[in-house]
Amino acid sequence: MSLVPYPRLTPWVVRLSAINVVVLLLMMTVFTSPSVVATLAFDPRVALARPWTFLTYAFLHEGVLHVALNTFALVVFGPAVEERMGGRSFLLYYLYCALGGALFTMGLSGLIPTAPVVGASAAIMGVLVAYAICWPDAELIAFPLPIPIKARTLVLALVGISVVLAFLPLGSGIANGAHVGGALFGYLFFRLQAISHHAPTAAARTVPRVVMVQSGSGEQARHSAPVTAPQQRRRAAADPVAAEMDRVLDKISAEGIESLTADERRFLFEVSKRKQDELH
Repeated sequence: MSLVPYPRLTPWVVRLSAINVVVLLLMMTVFTSPSVVATLAFDPRVALARPWTFLTYAFLHEGVLHVALNTFALVVFGPAVEERMGGRSFLLYYLYCALGGALFTMGLSGLIPTAPVVGASAAIMGVLVAYAICWPDAELIAFPLPIPIKARTLVLALVGISVVLAFLPLGSGIANGAHVGGALFGYLFFRLQAISHHAPTAAARTVPRVVMVQSGSGEQARHSAPVTAPQQRRRAAADPVAAEMDRVLDKISAEGIESLTADERRFLFEVSKRKQDELH
């Protein structure tokens, strides 16, 4: 599996996972009345009369297996995305994708019958899309497949399956429409962000600097030649650790080292220590 910059748990991944688990426990022990679930679940037929359900549904789950699967996906893919986006932006993005799942489900309900929806799957699909966009070539092991699969391929496959199932009246009980909505809104977020930062008349930017890159052969840190934007994009796809280093160095160049967060400083220290160990 290709390395990602921050495999450890991050604050909002932990908090969101804990909220999902605690809410499930409360629904199983204290708030056991079906009316409570009906009040918080997203039902397209009455959603406009219950606007809070556009978000509250994402914190309800049908059982232990349901919350376990969503929590597992969040813990695996969420930390790298949160570290890339920042905690506040990650939380808003998570809620935004949950909202996207509800809105898409409402639109879909005009075409086919749609049952009330619960679960964080729409938000989780948005996190998967963000991961695939940031690290498209990261290799993952997806059980039961016996070979590594690239993140981009895995996420495209999952979205494709959800699209097909969303329009089939199978009655599986899985909110495939919400999955598609979360993924679609996540993609649109990054697409619109890229458009807003696009400068068609600007020349390719060169960044002469010292860059430490990960190498399986223990290659030493080296002074790089001027790096153009296309080269940076290729490097980001091939090595997410080097891509994160590029981002941090860009931030230092633009705003000064004082602008780095505690996590970014820790990342620089860890990469530097790793390179020193390789040299000795």
